[in-house]
Amino acid sequence: MTAAFTAINATEPTSWHALDTLWQGGEEAVQQGLPHRQLAPAWQILLLGDGSPTRHLKLLTGEPIEVDAIDMSFIGLDTDGAPDLIEKVPGPRLRRQVWLRTASGQRLAYATSWWDASHVDEYLPNRSLPIWDNLARLHAELYRDIQGIYCGFSPDLEDAFSQKGPFWGRHYLFWHAGQPLTLIYEVFSPYLAKYLGPMNLR
Repeated sequence: MTAAFTAINATEPTSWHALDTLWQGGEEAVQQGLPHRQLAPAWQILLLGDGSPTRHLKLLTGEPIEVDAIDMSFIGLDTDGAPDLIEKVPGPRLRRQVWLRTASGQRLAYATSWWDASHVDEYLPNRSLPIWDNLARLHAELYRDIQGIYCGFSPDLEDAFSQKGPFWGRHYLFWHAGQPLTLIYEVFSPYLAKYLGPMNLR
């Protein structure tokens, strides 16, 4: 089947911004939570909660959250250096990379997602909207299955956020109708300490 998406980058796939991890935790850490000295409670609600990050960011900042799509690459059956859960997303696959920012221009998060290329246009009809907004307009019933959490560094994200690391991130599967829909890897800017307070409690 030929994919029906429109690629932003239709040539050689670019890389994506995975953290160089200092620490990472799996499903058990996600379920139990972390010591508050490692990650403060308000940050844990953002990272380990199963609500919409774009909704949370809008509530925190009081501004609409907008998407800058920077990459739509067809990667075929390549695992792309993604978390192992990428194998649950049917191939061939498309990788999407975005910045989430306020309407006034402040970047708050980075996200990479991997999709079944033959169905991506069904779920992302408006590429200028966050994933959650697209899916909510379709009234899709979804389950956000958070599987991993990370703390680490990325020079590229330091430049993009104009913030020093370390950064906190996570990955999760979106499930729809009992099937994995997309794998998402998100990293949040330390700028959010303005609203959430310090990342850890000493």
